[in-house]
Amino acid sequence: MPFSLQEQQLLPIVISAPRFASYLLARRNDPPAALELYRWNMEVSAAFMVPLHLCEVAIRNGVVEAILRVHGPNWPWKRGFIQSLPRPSDPRQYDPAKNLAQVAARQSTYGKVVADLNFAFWEKLFTAGQESRLWLPHFRSTFPGAPSGAPISGLRQTAFNQLQRVRKLRNRIAHHEPIFTRALMDDYQRISELVTWRCPVTASWMNGIQAVTKLLTQLPP
Repeated sequence: MPFSLQEQQLLPIVISAPRFASYLLARRNDPPAALELYRWNMEVSAAFMVPLHLCEVAIRNGVVEAILRVHGPNWPWKRGFIQSLPRPSDPRQYDPAKNLAQVAARQSTYGKVVADLNFAFWEKLFTAGQESRLWLPHFRSTFPGAPSGAPISGLRQTAFNQLQRVRKLRNRIAHHEPIFTRALMDDYQRISELVTWRCPVTASWMNGIQAVTKLLTQLPP
């Protein structure tokens, strides 16, 4: 549906000139085309929330399953587990131990802690320091859909790398940033692969209900 003259005048003001500039640049300073791209970016960002939701829930529950087997239900308060978490070299970087301590101080059960922890916490559980205790004994059982012939060390590293990329996409969407320049089909396939590692049936269901792939064929010129 074409944008009215009033919409062409007012929408960029509401969006803000700095935010709208990326879209104008991508569409050769054509305001209606830039607005159409902005609309599409909003729609595909919203559509990504379904697979991102399932990816985060699937991965974190797989990680929690492994943690429970090693550390038991009191893991958020166990010194041994807390000390095993990676520590950032730069104090400005995300600190999983600090995040866990803050959340565990205000929650009474591990389930409530799980719901409150940052996405980055689960990503950091795939660093090399957790390999011998968590993943060598428990990767196959918690992520049964992962490639059967691949070594655990490689799968753990792949999970870490892919989760970093997924988190960055998630953060861009959460902050209403442009994602139209990304290789979005690769982003979707990355999410689908991670969900498949946890549960192929869930990944198949997700692939059947998501709207991302259809929208990716409708990128406005």
